[in-house]
Amino acid sequence: MTAGSDLLIDAFGRVRETVHEVVTGLRPDELTARLDDRANSLSWLVWHLTRIQDDHLADAAGTEQLWTSQGWFERFALPFSSAATGYGHSPKDVAAVQGLTPELLTGYQDAVHDSTVQYLAGLDDSDFDRVVDEDWTPPVTLGVRLVSVIADALQHAGQAAFVRGVLRHGVLPHK
Repeated sequence: MTAGSDLLIDAFGRVRETVHEVVTGLRPDELTARLDDRANSLSWLVWHLTRIQDDHLADAAGTEQLWTSQGWFERFALPFSSAATGYGHSPKDVAAVQGLTPELLTGYQDAVHDSTVQYLAGLDDSDFDRVVDEDWTPPVTLGVRLVSVIADALQHAGQAAFVRGVLRHGVLPHK
């Protein structure tokens, strides 16, 4: 393992920790609550950030996503295709993310995290310079892609933590 891998493993570990802190102990109605009808729910935020991590890491590693290979798609039973990650979802799509539990959300996050750590532990620092997406100028390297996934995941985890705080403290925005 390299210094770069160690740093990325630490960062992805912070995503995992935040996901656990955010959803643990919440009721189903709290997981699906939205601050308004255009806002994202906790369930959607955690599902989405984990789907993006699974999607992007599987692509980088050249493996099948855990979403399909480990049956998470069936366990979540969401009304979307197996390729859906939440990117571009409408408020109606967000509202359709129902029936999830803290255990299901953290179970998927834990599986994706473990797979991420296993992948990162096998990388050398030179691997981070490999181009993984030529559709951008400049082309996206593995290192840039991984930092992007972390940034997106931490942003959504922070949003979920904010929503949890609002729900738990009974503070709702004025309409």
